Amino acid sequence: MVLFLLLIIVAVALGIIGAVAHGLLHLLVIGAVILVLDLLYAGWRWQRSGRTPQR
Repeated sequence: MVLFLLLIIVAVALGIIGAVAHGLLHLLVIGAVILVLDLLYAGWRWQRSGRTPQR
């Protein structure tokens, strides 16, 4: 959970810097990619933890 929140903070910070600073649009793109990957990771962990072990 800490990794998820840390990556969300990093993605938002990179997105803000990339949107505000002139010439740093690549940071906005990197922040968006990190955000998408982080949400996919969280969905994968949530789906995996919801399963019941089969006997």
